[in-house]
Amino acid sequence: MAKTTISEKIKKLDAATDWFYSEDFKLDEATEKYKAAMDLAREIEKDLTELKNKIEVLEEDFTKEV
Repeated sequence: MAKTTISEKIKKLDAATDWFYSEDFKLDEATEKYKAAMDLAREIEKDLTELKNKIEVLEEDFTKEV
């Protein structure tokens, strides 16, 4: 199974956020949708932190070579 990209996760989070402003909004579903959106936001934050760390390592390697 392919790993979901950060861009795909952001699109899912955007869709989840849009739901709260749509005509499909139902108060009784809001708590679960909110929790799912927060979990996805945390996942995106984690992915971005990992990406940042990889970039910092690459920058360190590059500066050592120069």
